[in-house]
Amino acid sequence: MTISPYLTKNVLSEYIKELNHGRRIARLRRLLRQAGHDIVEVSPEAKRRQMIEQIAREIIENLLTSENNHPIVLEIKADLEKKMNQKFIFKYPPPNGDDIHILKEEKNGPVELLPKEREQILQKLWEITIKKVNETMI
Repeated sequence: MTISPYLTKNVLSEYIKELNHGRRIARLRRLLRQAGHDIVEVSPEAKRRQMIEQIAREIIENLLTSENNHPIVLEIKADLEKKMNQKFIFKYPPPNGDDIHILKEEKNGPVELLPKEREQILQKLWEITIKKVNETMI
């Protein structure tokens, strides 16, 4: 098997581009440090926390309000209902897309929560979701 000079030249060209790119980044970092700008490096724990919060936000905003039967969503709903001793319905109003509406099921039918109750439920929901996502992430 022979390798054409054209392919070799292309590989070396790409390699040289990457080296130059790395040098430019290193030079930029050095200049920023000299100018007094700190380069913030995020720790792996902080990156993980950011990812967990992003996933939790997606679960609350998208999956919880849909009729999703995903096991994690069902577990989160069950945990919330168990801790609050109440069954809840989560909805977004269709036409204007306001904030999430939380209804509690009562004997006479679903009733929307008062703003104070809603904030308490959302806080508890956030805590449960963060914990659940953290447990399930590798």
